[in-house]
Amino acid sequence: QVQLVESGGGTVQPGGSLRLSCAASGFTLDNYGIGWCRLAPGLEHKGVVCISSSDGNTAFYADSVKGRFTISRDTAKNTVYLQMDDLKPEDTAVYFCGRANGPLTTTNWYYLGKYENWGQGTQVIVSS
Repeated sequence: QVQLVESGGGTVQPGGSLRLSCAASGFTLDNYGIGWCRLAPGLEHKGVVCISSSDGNTAFYADSVKGRFTISRDTAKNTVYLQMDDLKPEDTAVYFCGRANGPLTTTNWYYLGKYENWGQGTQVIVSS
């Protein structure tokens, strides 16, 4: 059974860091891209926004997080990470990871429909 489980969320002050984990089971990460997307409070009308994705060779980032977030994976642990540095209040959201349903490209990685098998999410709050 394919499953993704996110963890690592919490409350942090602006400028702080967190590392989110996306533990995969039921499949091997080697063969799949994984994306991180988030749903911000008060912006439900905008829906879930994908902010980063990687197939292990290429990493993609939304402009809003570029230079501050880093996606990586440990294939031995079958886990994908999202290192988040210099966090800002606007990063407050529930973060989800999803498995890509095909090759990732510069023109498709940010589409919500590119991913499936979503985890339950982990909440990040950035507040002073």
